[in-house]
Amino acid sequence: MPLTLTVTEGVLPKGSEKVAFARLSDAMLKWHGLAGNAVMTPNVVGSVQVLAGEHTFSGSQETPVVFIEWKVPSFAFASREIQLGYCEEATDIIHAMSGGKQPKEHIWINVVHAVDGAWGIAGKAMTNAQLGAAAALG
Repeated sequence: MPLTLTVTEGVLPKGSEKVAFARLSDAMLKWHGLAGNAVMTPNVVGSVQVLAGEHTFSGSQETPVVFIEWKVPSFAFASREIQLGYCEEATDIIHAMSGGKQPKEHIWINVVHAVDGAWGIAGKAMTNAQLGAAAALG
């Protein structure tokens, strides 16, 4: 489940981006009841992109921003409770890690769902049912 964390340089203290990534990942697993799951935890992957201020925008104006984007199977983030809870917690994580300087209205979260059967792990295309069965083992 790839997480792409994109932040404007200076929003988070230098070097703390990896901590933010880990905390956002842990929160996602927690909200899905998968904290510590031996199958799903190693499949939470992703990247951090730190961009110069002149390369991030809101309202067509240079703005310090944070984008938290998940690519997940269609059963993830499916309940309103998880959507609301994760978005609030993730926003609070970034806001707090910025020392309260990054306005919450400049922290965006979105989720992209993969087509059922097109989720590849270790070269094997897995269906939602297969992913669920694998997670149940963990």
